[in-house]
Amino acid sequence: MAKSTGVETHATPVGESYKSGDEGLRVSDGSHSMEMRNENDDVDPEVVAVGIEALERKQKHWYSYVLTRDFWIVLVIGQVLALCITGTNTFSTLLVNKGTSIPAFQTLFNYVLLALVYTTYTIYAYGPKKYFKLLLVDGWKYIILSFLDVEGNYFTVLAYRYTNLLSAQLINFWSIICVVIVSFTFLKVRYKPFQIIGILVCFGGMGLLIGSDSITGGTGSSISTQVKGDLFCVAGATFYGISNVFEEWFVSKRPAYEVLGMLGLFGIIINGITAAIFDRSSFHGAVWDGAVGGYLVGYTLILFTFYSLAPVMFRMSSAAFFDISLLTGNFWGVIIGINVFGYSIYYLYPIAFVLIILGLVCYFLAGSVLGDSRKPWLGANQEGGVAGLGTAKAKAVREARREGVVGGGSV
Repeated sequence: MAKSTGVETHATPVGESYKSGDEGLRVSDGSHSMEMRNENDDVDPEVVAVGIEALERKQKHWYSYVLTRDFWIVLVIGQVLALCITGTNTFSTLLVNKGTSIPAFQTLFNYVLLALVYTTYTIYAYGPKKYFKLLLVDGWKYIILSFLDVEGNYFTVLAYRYTNLLSAQLINFWSIICVVIVSFTFLKVRYKPFQIIGILVCFGGMGLLIGSDSITGGTGSSISTQVKGDLFCVAGATFYGISNVFEEWFVSKRPAYEVLGMLGLFGIIINGITAAIFDRSSFHGAVWDGAVGGYLVGYTLILFTFYSLAPVMFRMSSAAFFDISLLTGNFWGVIIGINVFGYSIYYLYPIAFVLIILGLVCYFLAGSVLGDSRKPWLGANQEGGVAGLGTAKAKAVREARREGVVGGGSV
């Protein structure tokens, strides 16, 4: 899931049309007469400003955010996503063990499901005319997002031909570095000291996992095969890192169903071409039986769940926190590996898991009470953003209502 490097980050006054390219394309909210304007973009910017100010007054301590409900929700969602990644990695390993290595083809069904659910709803919400206008104006951005996402999936799954579950999960390490570099350079994100310390603590936990793998014998693969698998992991992580930043930018400005629908639509095309080019020989030589069918169904459903939850995580936190949360997938992978693949656990694994969790907590110490949900590219009062589920703008509106600044209703 990705972010482009040349995206516009200017804010648009609420009430005016959101500009995409040279044409105004209004992205609507919850009503079905959706005029393609940002969700709840008719919210008075002064209301949002009052809500943000009220929220900031609640910050009594430097560690206030880690005591909020939002932080624990983000932490739990991160672990659910890590379990989803562990699940898809497990099914990929099971497929390879059965003699079925079809990296592009096995992910195609996820994009089909995304398109069936989210593209269908987007067309229903916007209407065919405005939906096709969206395709013409912003389709190229979604093509970039989809390409990055498809290739990230392809190289990650391809790595399972040459490595196993534990080693392949090292991709999260490099993707975090990519996320930080891209966010800092193109989205003007500035990391606080505790965020940097938190990331370094997570890296320390990751180092223990790598050390444990080395001590216990790692994958048992030959060195040349292992290196090839590691290179594919790095390629997948690079695509993932960039795509995660791009997706965070998108879902902060657009309805999540639009982003997921476009990702599914263009993902089918790009993934289909990738499968036709690279999976032809392996497809014919693959084993096809009931077990393989079950693995593909399990892989698709878990991946679809992952894609559906990711926009909420990107809105409530950030691509960086999203990626460091996935580091715990290595620990969950060990639990699966012990029970499914007969791996043995080393005493450093639980210590590494605790270190990563501590790093996640440390990431939000001495930060804003809004955490990473307040995006710097959306303006001081998030005027360039969507007021959808999990966004700082939606939180501000709810707080303003509690303060009696604006009437009822739902965001």
